[in-house]
Amino acid sequence: MKPAPFRYLAPDSLAAALELKAQHGDDARFLAGGQSLIPAMNFRLAQPAVLIDLNPLRELDYIRAAGDGRLAIGALTRNRALERDAVVAAQQPLVHEAVPHVAHPQIRNRGTVGGNLAHADPASELPAVMLALGARLRARSARGERWIEARDFFTGVFSTALRQDELLVEVELPRLPPRTGTAFLEVARRHGDYAMMGVAAVVTLGDDGTCTDARLAYCNAGATPVLGKRAAQALAGQRVADSHIAAAAAAGREIDPPGNVHASKAFQRHLAGVLTRRAVRTALARATR
Repeated sequence: MKPAPFRYLAPDSLAAALELKAQHGDDARFLAGGQSLIPAMNFRLAQPAVLIDLNPLRELDYIRAAGDGRLAIGALTRNRALERDAVVAAQQPLVHEAVPHVAHPQIRNRGTVGGNLAHADPASELPAVMLALGARLRARSARGERWIEARDFFTGVFSTALRQDELLVEVELPRLPPRTGTAFLEVARRHGDYAMMGVAAVVTLGDDGTCTDARLAYCNAGATPVLGKRAAQALAGQRVADSHIAAAAAAGREIDPPGNVHASKAFQRHLAGVLTRRAVRTALARATR
């Protein structure tokens, strides 16, 4: 199929792009990598009257490490760049581990970090990763800018807290504390397919080996990425033993996934428990290295 007629605009600055969005409102869509938007337009599931191409805006394509350990990622950074960047691998190993699970190399070559997050597919890997890491996201409009915490950013299936005239321009990841281990695991029918269930785990240990903090986030577990609060509570404050990991796995099975033709709700819950157990063990081992 072919898309409905639309007007194509390619502004040469971020300010110009934001002014165009303010002018056209809901009739306009931003084009980044186009790996989700263009297929939707071809099937006429999306029919924007105006397409604002962001690709000329190299100012949004960067990975920057701050002196305090934070990592800033521009919204137009390609997933492939994120996958291959040595700073990301060293400072944010969870991101480095998760990105290769995003679709296929051809998709990662074009797809962008900002486009992935703004698309807000609850089955996608990066939204769950950002939730687990406690990321915050910077939105810009012609009116100004604001920061949105990852936990507040995803509001529903393909829905975010971005306002009509806003563009996601940057993702900021906080420094991982010392003795922190991370892990990302998912189960998919084939590598590159959407996961039937996935989990991102972050576990921090104190000097005495006690778990001082734990975060577990699940993809394809609900209308948004799901933070496993009860699973994390089973670990926090404990010198984690097998019984605590089993409790976290049991809590992980208490999610309410949607179910689909490839995995029933019951099977998705089962996968959540299995993946929680494995991810926590892996994160703990990495935290003690």
